[in-house]
Amino acid sequence: MAFQLELVISPPPPLPPPSSPPTRSSFLNSKPVSLSFQKLNPVRRQEEHLFFHSPTTFRSVPLSSLDGHVNSSAYASILERSECASLGKQVHAHAVKMGFQEHEFVETKLLQMYGRFGCFEEATQLFDKMPVRNLYSWTALLGLYVGRGDFEEALCLYEELLLEEIDLEFFVFPLVLKICSGLGLELGRQLHGVAIKNGFVSNIYVGNALIYMYGKCGSADEAKNVFGTMPERDCVSWNSMVTACAATGLVHEAFEFLEKMSDRSTPNVISWSAVIGGFSQNGYDEQAIKMLSRMIAAGLEPNAQTLASVLPACARLRMLSLGKEIHGYITRHAFMSNPIIVNGLLDVYRRCADIGSALKIFAKFSTKNAISFNTMIVAYCENEDMSKAKELFDQMELAGLRKDVISWNSMLAGYVDNSMFNEALSMYRELLMEEGIQADSFTLGSVLTASTELGSLRRGTEIHSQAIARGLQSNSFVGRALIEMYRKFQDLTAAQMAFDEIAEKDIATWNTLISSYALCNQVEKIPGLLQEMKEDGFDSNVYTWNGIIAGLVENGYYESAMQSFYEMQALNLRPDIYTIGIILPACSKLVTIERGKQVHAHAIRVRYESDVHIGAGLMDMYAKCGNINYARMTFNRISNPNLVCLNTMLSAFSMYGLGEEGIAFFHRMLVDGLKPDSVTFLSVLSSCVHAGVVERGKEFFSLMRHYKVTPSLEHYTCLVDLLSRAGHLNEAFDIVNEMPMDPDSVTWGALLGGCVSHSNVELGEFAAHQLIKMEPDDTGNYIMLANLYASAGRWSHVARTRQLIKDKQMQKNPGCSWIEDKNKIHVFIASDTLHPRTEEIYLTLNNLSFHIRAEAVRHD
Repeated sequence: MAFQLELVISPPPPLPPPSSPPTRSSFLNSKPVSLSFQKLNPVRRQEEHLFFHSPTTFRSVPLSSLDGHVNSSAYASILERSECASLGKQVHAHAVKMGFQEHEFVETKLLQMYGRFGCFEEATQLFDKMPVRNLYSWTALLGLYVGRGDFEEALCLYEELLLEEIDLEFFVFPLVLKICSGLGLELGRQLHGVAIKNGFVSNIYVGNALIYMYGKCGSADEAKNVFGTMPERDCVSWNSMVTACAATGLVHEAFEFLEKMSDRSTPNVISWSAVIGGFSQNGYDEQAIKMLSRMIAAGLEPNAQTLASVLPACARLRMLSLGKEIHGYITRHAFMSNPIIVNGLLDVYRRCADIGSALKIFAKFSTKNAISFNTMIVAYCENEDMSKAKELFDQMELAGLRKDVISWNSMLAGYVDNSMFNEALSMYRELLMEEGIQADSFTLGSVLTASTELGSLRRGTEIHSQAIARGLQSNSFVGRALIEMYRKFQDLTAAQMAFDEIAEKDIATWNTLISSYALCNQVEKIPGLLQEMKEDGFDSNVYTWNGIIAGLVENGYYESAMQSFYEMQALNLRPDIYTIGIILPACSKLVTIERGKQVHAHAIRVRYESDVHIGAGLMDMYAKCGNINYARMTFNRISNPNLVCLNTMLSAFSMYGLGEEGIAFFHRMLVDGLKPDSVTFLSVLSSCVHAGVVERGKEFFSLMRHYKVTPSLEHYTCLVDLLSRAGHLNEAFDIVNEMPMDPDSVTWGALLGGCVSHSNVELGEFAAHQLIKMEPDDTGNYIMLANLYASAGRWSHVARTRQLIKDKQMQKNPGCSWIEDKNKIHVFIASDTLHPRTEEIYLTLNNLSFHIRAEAVRHD
């Protein structure tokens, strides 16, 4: 299949020999120039050269063809067909030897040859020595400067050209308009004016170059104006317009131009690649993949540029299967020598956590440059293999590569993301000693996070000082990290100052500040901040409300959190997966199953229900709200439950006293190969307590060592509770004495509870005294002691304990219960008279008591 690339910018027509000087009409009637790339064989394709801009090759011409009588046309012929700079230099030497060193035509051809092969020094030396320079000479050197990206020097050269007594021709403008991509839109507008003044604006090549220039400079509207006034358009014109829209983010307009192009000219691979690249670069990843599918359906095969555009979209969507399909296509069409495509594949496998495939490509195909090394370093960091990441980082110098700031930042971010904060700060100190590397905003953002997580305000303020010294405190990324740090240390004044220092505040910066006030329990200031944010030109988004709700939940304002959840929806903001995860604990704390069901319904509508984190939150909410069946149903709907989900379900069984079910569930986990953690063992031990199975509880406790889980105080307390309830009081007391940490009030309470149940006064008194020593003002401890004496019939001790409670003027906390009715929680406390419907409540209670007594009399 043939591929064709039509040049956006026309090269100047061939330089005619001196005997036939060019005329303007001959240029205006010239045809579009195109290069055709044929499929040479089933393996090797030449369209990959489009991506690298490889120099055009020519048939090898022997220097012996210059033997005998030579003229300027002979030199021109061999220079045009030369395939390397060394042959061109030999021709140059021969021309000098034969007396052509000041021949305008020959020297211009030599200059064009040097420009074609990028021989900058040779070209400039030749140009400086030329006694006569024509427009082609100037154009050749201009092209060399532009190709090198030396835009300011190219502009100076163009200004020198204007001072010469040489008439401009149309082919100069496509070249000088390229300068604007480096020097800005205003220059482009001035050059546009010059083209109009010289009468070249109607030339199709100049028009195409103007569209390309305006697109590059981010002015799609002006590109559209040029396109609309062109007297004729070709495929390149349409491609330039599609590219201009795509480059300026107007991807849907780019697609509209592509569709309009289909009515007048057949879109080619360049057209489709521009649209696909536009969608991909502007975050429309799914649309980019769809455009690739439509392109293939139209009978076009992707080239290197198409693949380089679509691979990042595939990576961000984590579409491993599609990535492998593209990998196969790349291999079959011999694109694996393209470093940009190989790095794109590396990124796909990295983001899809297929570290093995990424490593194979890196080892076998990757050009060992900083980009490929950095991609693999990030891959290991994301795979939580920091030792391999550090090993690769250290290998860069052995491979002859200098670690750039991206390499350092990748390692720093990896350490921070993997909670290796000391290592991050140690590497930062190494970076400061590295010659030629300076910390940037991403460096400081990472080390500020490390300092915050380590709780080191001193180190954080030192880094803040370094940011001020570098002028980076005004950077939004650094500013957000500073706000987070000062918020962590409850210093909202410093956080506000860091916010005020940020030069260009964006919505993420505002969200960080508002979240900080919410988390620091300054909720009363949030309405004012939201108003300031609006006045600054930013409307609140879902992330704003996530921060507010998280702060309310964190500080125990569960009802306010629920109200904020409803308020954000009233603003037409759809809660995302993080919102659901944040609000579910509020439902659990309020024990509001109806509102929990509403949140669940929303999760189902937006397909979050099967997410493991949301599933675990829903199970916990239903369990705490008293519906184990809903918790079980939710668990069954999770596609791939992880250990968190399993632990939540196991905890729910324990909470409901379903000990046998909990133990059976734990056995299934072990059979399925799940590795239990400390939470798993705590839940299964609690299940054993409820089931009263002492031996199995002891077995599970011993099993912890097999899974390298160190028993905590909670695990020992569970074991003490299990033994105490079963009457194994001496064994429980031995556990209390032998465990590696001091028992707390819960441990002594568990032992005392067992002593009460089994009337062991001696051990119970000891446990009670330890408990009272820890919590002398807790009435419940004295009541348990009184119950211990009552269980053994020691009524005098009971009376003495109760008198002690009276003497201390201690009161037992009254019982409390509540019900949910029409999204409101009604709380009932013994002897309470503060409820707004107290009279109705007591009237109903009296009626119930009357009917109960009447029913009792009737049965007697």
